[in-house]
Order: sequence, then C-alpha cells, then structure tokens
Amino acid sequence: MSQLTVVLSQAPGKHPAKRGLEEALAAALLFEPNVHLSIVPNVYDLGPDHTGRIFLEGVKGNMVILSWHYPRAVFWLLDRIGIKGHSGPVLLKPADQEEEEADESEKPAEPKGIGAAGEIPDRYIYCLDLRDRPTHEPYLEEIRRIVAECQARDEQKHRQRALQNAPLIQLGLPAAKPAAPLAASPFTLAEPSSAAPSLMEAFTPEKLLAPTNRRWYPVIDYSRCTNCLECLDFCLFGVYGVDEYDRLFVETQDNCKKGCPACSRVCPEQAIMFPEYKSPAIAGAPVGAVGAFKIDLSKLFGGDDKDALTQAIEERDRELVADGRGAVGATVGIPKRQAHKPAAPKDDLDKLMDDLDALEL
Repeated sequence: MSQLTVVLSQAPGKHPAKRGLEEALAAALLFEPNVHLSIVPNVYDLGPDHTGRIFLEGVKGNMVILSWHYPRAVFWLLDRIGIKGHSGPVLLKPADQEEEEADESEKPAEPKGIGAAGEIPDRYIYCLDLRDRPTHEPYLEEIRRIVAECQARDEQKHRQRALQNAPLIQLGLPAAKPAAPLAASPFTLAEPSSAAPSLMEAFTPEKLLAPTNRRWYPVIDYSRCTNCLECLDFCLFGVYGVDEYDRLFVETQDNCKKGCPACSRVCPEQAIMFPEYKSPAIAGAPVGAVGAFKIDLSKLFGGDDKDALTQAIEERDRELVADGRGAVGATVGIPKRQAHKPAAPKDDLDKLMDDLDALEL
C-alpha cells in the first residue's frame, strides 16, 4: 500500500501555542501507518531553491498539507509553483462551524473560472487549516479518514484495471501491461546521477527546515479567475502579465509591495488572494454569498467605512509615492477591460441594489 505524504508547514515566528500544536501533530503522525511525514517552513515563503520546495515538487502521490492558511489559498499557491492535483475533499471544519447546517439551495452558483493550466496529475491534494482546532486529535482523525479514502480509491482503480483486462484474458490475448508499482518513497530527484546525493542526504531535517525570508505576493484562484485582466490594468508595479495564450499569471512576484492587497480589492470574482493578509476575504477564506460582494455593505446603510475601490486606489497611491512616483488616483486602470461585452444576467448584488432602490432609502 502506497504511503500518504503529510507535509506540516510551520507558522512563521515562534508562537508557543502554534509550536505546541505542530509538535503534538508531528509526534502523533510519526507513528501513523501508511503516512510519510515531512516538516517544512511556511509554504508561502519557500523560494524556488529551498530544499523544502524541491521536496514538495518531487512528491508524486496524494498529499496532505497542514498549514496556517486558508485551504483555498494553499491549494492555488501549490498550483502556481507547479505542484498540481485535484482538490481533495476535507470534512474537518472550524469549531464554530461544526454545528452549522449549510443550506445548499441558498448558496450562489460558483463562477466558472478559466481553471488550472496544463495537465493535472491523477492525485489529490488535501489542505487543512491549523487554525480550525486548538488540539491535534481532530487533525489526526481527519488524516486517518483521508488515508482510508485514498486506499479505497486505489483499490477501485485496481478493480477497474482488472475488469478492463478480463475480456482480453478470456480471448486468449495478452493483457495490458500492468502499471509500474509506486515507489516506496513518495518523492524522486529530478535527473538523478552518480554524483547526486542520496535521498536521505538531500532531504535532511536541517535542509528541509532551513530559514526562509518572509515573502509577499498574490495567489490567483483559477477556479474563479475569468481572465478579465482588471488586476493587470490596475497594478502599476509590473506584478502581473499574460502568457502566450493571453492567460493572466503572476509574472514578477517580487515587484509586489509588501502589505498592499489593492489588486485583490478590485478583482470582480475575488480570485486574488494574499494568504498572509489580516482580512479573511483577501487571505483566501471560502467565498460566500456576502463574501463575494466587492463592496462594503455598511457603506450602503450609512456606515463610515470606505468602499473597496476607494481603499484600493488609496493603497496603490501610497505605494506609488513610496516608490518615488506620482499618485494617479482613479485616472488609471479603473475602466473595465471588457466593458464592450454585453451585459450579463443580474447577479445577487444587482438584485440587492434593485431592492434597495425600491425601498427609496
């Protein structure tokens, strides 16, 4: 039976409660059957040459990521750096949501994004948020459930393969060559040679946990991104670009201004995330009926808070001035790139605005 790779992404800093949960989880997982545990620094901070990222890139099978970020942000962060797979279903919920019963009929339809690029491997990536529970036991139980789920999925694949080969055997024809068994190790080194270090030498705990520098850059959720390119128009720091297929991507992440989430505020589909930001809507929290609205509803009812676009313009101007450039206000990057397209059917926000107009507030 192949092992499930479980990766514990450490929290930045040395918060005692977070370190305590990480240590308790690591101690428990070391004795779990069919689990291969590795520990890396904060996955958001891993640079391309860091051993922890090289390890992640080498994992070929199913994987669980335990981190201090929202699962949506982590899944698309991994996709961005080439660690692709299908999003594995997670049943563990935050403690305050455990008793809530979701009404599927009231949930808005998810927008149809352009989706992940390239070939998606036949494996699942499960992302768990370590902020959901204060003790390690719920995570341990969820990982055990995931192990059983992966084993059941593998067994089903073997049965399907056997059924596909059965008619050939009955006809006296050679069966299809069986797939090569999975290697015992959940990772491989690219282009191995006689000079390459052994796996044990390459992925020692000291190298996996080598210090990292704090980073700041956007992560795009391609299940929501419609490639409208409004973020590319709005950002004046060269962070975004388009590839040869005119598809949006983060081209120069180090150009992003630390702490500035302005482009996320102007995204019409809430597809741009900054996993380290304090606001859940920008950090990658699940997009709900209200969370999807790119407007501060308190403003409509006489609140003093600024709307999202005004705040984004001020944040961008502040970074431009800090960069020695001039503020541009609302004169650059505000018109919608796809304004020429026909109007789409009204969404929930349009209906809300119509209802407010009818009330003559």
